[in-house]
Amino acid sequence: MSTTELDLDIQGMTCASCANRIERRLNKLDGVTASVNYASEKAHVSFPDAHTPEDLIRTVEEAGYGAGLPSPISNDDPDASDPLRTRLIWSIALSVPVILVAMIPPLQFPAWQWVSLLLALPVVLWGGSGFHRAAWMNLRHGAATMDTLVSVGTLAALGWSVYALVFGTAGEIGMTHGWSLLATQADGSGSIYLEAAAGVTTFILLGRYIEARSKRRAGDALRSLLDLGAKDVAVRGDDGVERRIPASELRVGDAFVVRPGEKIATDGEVIEGSSAVDVSMVTGEPVPAEVGVGSAVTGGTVNASGLLVVRATRVGKDTQLAQMAKLVEDAQASKAEVQRLADRISGIFVPIVIVIAIATLATWILIGQPVAAAFTAAVAVLIIACPCALGLATPLAMMMGTGTGAKRGILIKDAAALERARRIDTIVLDKTGTVTEGRMTLTQVIPAAGESADDVLRTAGALEVASEHPIARAIATAAVESPHFAAPGTLPAAISGEALGDESPHFAAPGTLPAAISGEASGNGSPDFAGATTPPAAISGDPLPGVTDFRNVEGLGAQGIVDGRAVVVGRPQLLDQWSVGLTPELQRAFDEAQATGATVVAIAWDGAPRGLLAVADTVKPTSAEAVAEMRAQGLDPILVTGDAEAPARAVAAEVGIDRVIAGVLPHEKVTVVTELQQEGRTVAMVGDGVNDAAALAQADLGMAMGTGTDVAIEASDLTLVRGDLRVAADAVRLSRKTLRIIRGNLFWAFAYNVASIPLAAAGLLAPMLAGAAMAFSSVFVVLNSLRLRRFR
Repeated sequence: MSTTELDLDIQGMTCASCANRIERRLNKLDGVTASVNYASEKAHVSFPDAHTPEDLIRTVEEAGYGAGLPSPISNDDPDASDPLRTRLIWSIALSVPVILVAMIPPLQFPAWQWVSLLLALPVVLWGGSGFHRAAWMNLRHGAATMDTLVSVGTLAALGWSVYALVFGTAGEIGMTHGWSLLATQADGSGSIYLEAAAGVTTFILLGRYIEARSKRRAGDALRSLLDLGAKDVAVRGDDGVERRIPASELRVGDAFVVRPGEKIATDGEVIEGSSAVDVSMVTGEPVPAEVGVGSAVTGGTVNASGLLVVRATRVGKDTQLAQMAKLVEDAQASKAEVQRLADRISGIFVPIVIVIAIATLATWILIGQPVAAAFTAAVAVLIIACPCALGLATPLAMMMGTGTGAKRGILIKDAAALERARRIDTIVLDKTGTVTEGRMTLTQVIPAAGESADDVLRTAGALEVASEHPIARAIATAAVESPHFAAPGTLPAAISGEALGDESPHFAAPGTLPAAISGEASGNGSPDFAGATTPPAAISGDPLPGVTDFRNVEGLGAQGIVDGRAVVVGRPQLLDQWSVGLTPELQRAFDEAQATGATVVAIAWDGAPRGLLAVADTVKPTSAEAVAEMRAQGLDPILVTGDAEAPARAVAAEVGIDRVIAGVLPHEKVTVVTELQQEGRTVAMVGDGVNDAAALAQADLGMAMGTGTDVAIEASDLTLVRGDLRVAADAVRLSRKTLRIIRGNLFWAFAYNVASIPLAAAGLLAPMLAGAAMAFSSVFVVLNSLRLRRFR
């Protein structure tokens, strides 16, 4: 039986107990697995075909709450018409005079208590209506929540005050009394608690308002991601005429125009023009990306210079931007294991508190204390125990952590990933495309005595442009990009023409730049290499000569006729077959270059060796810094690669990694991770290719470079949107900081309730002070979680 996953917007939740109750009701349905998040006000539900979304909504409504399918996130300010803010403002205005008069006896004018009643009534009954309505709704369903505590406590304080005013001595004109912090100072039927009833309501409303504002701020990253998209777009029809339509109406295959300064409306491929694109909003990378014909572009990025025509390849929910937003939203809705514990405690907490309050009332009366003092202590227990902070401790920090991560190019899949990241002690790094650039680059040209480097590169490039081998591509690309060899704004005929003796699609499109030069995505078994998709704008000099009689020599190199000369480029063994050996000087240079980890080929023509060309997969400029940051966090970095030992060791030495596991086949990467885990290590894996996917899934924490393949990203726990390895170190640091804040929130939330309930039961806290303290506990959790916004 197939299952479907769905998010529901939940209305009417006022505390973590509400979320726990809805979750239990949904999970009672056959085959349904639900997780309800109080902070995000969403339920993530997995359900079989036997149920429908309407069944789920009906179940939530039967529990006394509202539910609906997700609506688009609005960026409008909700506070303008927010009834919570309206109730808060009026409650503050009405309750402040009540509190001041009760606390300062000189302000108690004749009949002050009756005026206080008139001011307090709307605060408790109207300002606190949300608490009372929720308490009544839950009572009808046989449940008690934190709203029950607030409602019972404030109504009890109001009820007692009305009783004392009407039937006791508190209503006498000229009556005065002070305000105390202790229930033991209560003075019988002449005591009224209007300041407690109004003050508690106002304090808790303030706490709820701050919670609501903070939950919105925690979702700012998601809203900002969604807001990156363009609102409208200029579509070019088959007749060449442009018309502007909403971006939501774009379809795959549509061609649209992006002018300088405009946002790219959706994911696509450039079919005309070249430009620099500001990708910082999506990747966090400050350096603009150069794009041209054939380049892939991402919706939400900004065209910085030239005019582009783009063909849409993905629209709507399939775009990278939408997938990033969905990943962030899913992570914010997920629950860490510590939060599940908090939810279970909240579920049984309210009934226990009510029992404690009743026991407090009975105990005080039995030991001979005044009924008013007993009542005050019982009300204080009800109010101080409200564990709103406990309900917010984990989800709010999670929302802040995942939102902050998204802004820095770190997409966290779920809360469990954060918990696993805290325990990581070993980080396995794939070499190609992770530590290195993932494409071969010409690093050195060594001419033989009497030869020029320009002539060596020019001749080698002319020959290698007809080959698809990665080494050949690196040499050909370097020759094409050299300012000495290609005519201004043009490519050699051998590049722009049709295939030269092979059936590769890279050479079959006349007039276009083949993959051999354009450098498509690389690595891990792919024949393509990442790089610029267009030649540099400033190409000058003579064109590269053409090549004839080209032939690949399997495993050794290539040969052909260039400028009427028989040219061979490849391993020294190939030159030996031509009876052209390296001179002692070239042999020494060959050995020295190879010792650095580079792949070195030789070139010969007219029966003599003419020089050497060294090619290497260059290390990313930030990799060494990233490894140093990992070490500073107590992580042991290990380099894993399918390359030979020498180049792997050279790369490791350059970035500061001590342990290298080289010559590893793709399927053996899983074995490497498993063996490390069997040593007792907690392992993170960072990779980018299809051959890393299994290892990413096996690792305790999988981190996929966002520049890698979809398969690798799907198998990972975290996606690093940029191709910068420093983001991996940032991801671990952010995860650990988020977990530290969650643990701090939970500690203080638990400690607060454990310490405060006995104080209230002992009569050491007046109800209004209890309400203020309870509200402050939520504010503390909010402020502590907001520290993640300052993560650097």
